[in-house]
Amino acid sequence: MIEDCTALILAGGESRRMGQDKASLVLNGMTLLEHVTLTMRSVFPKVIVSVRGLRKDIEAQQVCDEAKASGPLAGLIAGMAQMETTWMFAVACDMPFVKADLVIQLAKYRFEELPTGPVQAVVPIIEGHPQPLAAFYATSTLTAMRKCFAMGDKSIRGVLTNLIVRYVNATELRGSDPHLNSFFDLDTPYDLAQAKNMKEISI
Repeated sequence: MIEDCTALILAGGESRRMGQDKASLVLNGMTLLEHVTLTMRSVFPKVIVSVRGLRKDIEAQQVCDEAKASGPLAGLIAGMAQMETTWMFAVACDMPFVKADLVIQLAKYRFEELPTGPVQAVVPIIEGHPQPLAAFYATSTLTAMRKCFAMGDKSIRGVLTNLIVRYVNATELRGSDPHLNSFFDLDTPYDLAQAKNMKEISI
């Protein structure tokens, strides 16, 4: 268990491209949210789910955005504000193949000392694109997140430009997830169909 960290699962998106609530989609007998929750509970002592409105079908602790329809950054802010740990691992609910081993590997980079100072976030980069919803954030960055949000920059990537980030490339991660399936996210019905044909499920 990573005792100094709380997992936050983002499940408050509008799922426009999917056409239905992604958290409730069933894959191999479990919802996407259940897949991710199961993995997170194998790694972290506490799991919080970020939602647009409280839901009866979710057993874990829930938190609603402080501002409505404001995107994933609002979810990070609301979730982090509820945490007592020094770190948060944020993950999207539409990533059912996220592997515990990969999360544990990412956690180790938090303690590196970069030339610019202590690490404030650990973010994978896959095919040249940062993955801010499969990443670690120091909860001390809450003030910086709120500041960016208040100034009108509601993107997580915008926040990252103001933090000391340890970016982790795909080559570094293949030891814990050879095919990088952890980063396969389901945005469309086609993605869901592909996921049903994938043999490897998380943990």
